[in-house]
Amino acid sequence: MSSASQASSVVSARYANAFVELTAESKNFDKVAQDLNDLAAMIENSADLSALIRSPLLNPSSLKKAMQALAEKAGFQEITQNFIGVLIQNRRISELPGIIRAFKAEVARRRGEVAVQVDVAHDLDDKQKKELQAALSTAMGADVSVRLRVEPSILGGMIVTVGSRMIDDSVRRKLERLKLAVGAGSGAGF
Repeated sequence: MSSASQASSVVSARYANAFVELTAESKNFDKVAQDLNDLAAMIENSADLSALIRSPLLNPSSLKKAMQALAEKAGFQEITQNFIGVLIQNRRISELPGIIRAFKAEVARRRGEVAVQVDVAHDLDDKQKKELQAALSTAMGADVSVRLRVEPSILGGMIVTVGSRMIDDSVRRKLERLKLAVGAGSGAGF
């Protein structure tokens, strides 16, 4: 990790921890967490919004107006709107995706949940998601929060990542291993 990305990670963690502390005792904590989930989805699904928060060229007052309009239209809690305003004022809005990830990780840690990243080739329906979460919770012996990501390049199966541990049971990986095995066997003089 480069020193710039380490510094960014530290900044994200500090803002996220401060926001968790600020909202932890609030009656609206779950709503604030949902606000951030919704905002993360908006950023991920909108190239324009992603570019907006990353642009150093925008004047903070214009950015604040745009983000305030978005937050109001989305029905975000007042505390969430104020937090976004603080990030803009402190010129840290570009850190928002990292702050949201750090917020989610801290909330999961406090709840005793284990965060699991699961990459699948095709989106799962709600029943499949629940079954996957239940199976992972049983296997891990703890509550699991699953972050599902659709990655068509894996062809099928799934890749499960828990912390620094990864289990790659994708069709792509199986084909790679088969190719290596066939390639190694072709030199054996069959």
